Amino acid sequence: MKPPVLALTTGEPAGIGPELALQLAAEGVAYVTLVAVGDPDLLEARAAQLGLAVTLRVLTPGETPPAPQSGVLPVWPVALKAPCRAGELEPANGAYVLETLDLAIAACREGQAQGMVTAPLHKGVIIEGGQAGFTGHTEYLRDACGVEEVVMMLATDQALHGQLDGPARCPLRVALATTHLPLREVADGITAAGLSRVLRILDRDLKRYFGLAAPRLKVCGLNPHAGEDGHLGREELETITPTLERLAAEGLDVRGPYPADTLFTPRHLDDADAVLAMYHDQGLAVLKYAGFGRAANITLGLPLVRTSVDHGTALDLAGRGIADTGSLRVAVALAAEMAASGTQA
Repeated sequence: MKPPVLALTTGEPAGIGPELALQLAAEGVAYVTLVAVGDPDLLEARAAQLGLAVTLRVLTPGETPPAPQSGVLPVWPVALKAPCRAGELEPANGAYVLETLDLAIAACREGQAQGMVTAPLHKGVIIEGGQAGFTGHTEYLRDACGVEEVVMMLATDQALHGQLDGPARCPLRVALATTHLPLREVADGITAAGLSRVLRILDRDLKRYFGLAAPRLKVCGLNPHAGEDGHLGREELETITPTLERLAAEGLDVRGPYPADTLFTPRHLDDADAVLAMYHDQGLAVLKYAGFGRAANITLGLPLVRTSVDHGTALDLAGRGIADTGSLRVAVALAAEMAASGTQA
C-alpha cells in the first residue's frame, strides 16, 4: 500500500518547527511521505546550523513527492517575508506562517496530500503582523474550510495510570466544548446548540477515524462539583444536563456532567473513549500532565485530516538542536492512521 502523503507546515520560523521537520527527516519515517511546507533557504540554513545531514528536494507544482527516504525532506516552497534568526520573532513573517497553512489546506483539498500536520505557530506575532482577529490554528482552519463548527481534541499514548505501547492506542482523549476563550467568556460560550454540535462531531469522527462503533463520551461540568445541584452555578441544570439527555435519546452514548476533579481519575476514564471538557485548561492541563511530549492535537469536523504537536514554539530552544520530536512523531502517526481510516469510511 502506497504511503500517504502528509503536508507538514513548519510553523513559526524562529521557533523549533523547522528543526523538528529536519530532525524527523534525518531520523526517517518509513510509513508516510512527509512534505515540509516552508522556506527552503530557512530549512537549509537551520540544517547547517544544527549539523543535520538532510537533503532538501524542492517540489514544483503538481510534482509527485518521492517515496519516504531517511535524510531526504521534500518541500513545498513558501518564501519568508523577512530574514529570520532562531529565537527572534519577526512580525512580518506572520503572513508567511498563514501562507504555509493555506498551501497545506489546498494540497489536502486538491488530493495532493491525504492530511496535514502542523508545527507550532506564535499567535502573538501573527496578530502583531496585522492579523488582529487571529486566535489559533483551530479557528483558522475552520474558517478556511468553511465549516460551522470544529472540535479541538488532544490525544496521548500515555494513560494516567501508566504508559501503553504505540501512539495509535491513545488511551486518553480530551475534547473541548470551547477553545481559545478568555475564562470570563466561557460560561456564555456554552450553549445547548454548541454542545450538541460538538458532541455530534466527536461521536461521528471517533467512529470514522478511530474505528469506535459506539464511542463512550463523558462530559465535565463547568462549575466546581458540577454545580452542586445549582448551588454553585446553574449551567449544568439549565444547559449541560438537558443537552446530554436529548443526545442520549438520539442514541449517543453521552454521560455526565461529572465534576472535573473526579472525572479525570482511572476509575472514570477506564470506560470512556473520550472526555469533553468545558474549557481549555480544564481538560488540557490533565492531558498534558499525563503525556506532554507524547500527545497530539487533532481538529475534528474538518473536510480534511489535521493533527499538530502538543507544545508551543519553544523560542528558547530554537537553533540549539535539543528539541524533542516525540509529539511530532505522535501527530504524524495519528494523521497517517486517520487518513487511512477516513479513506476506508
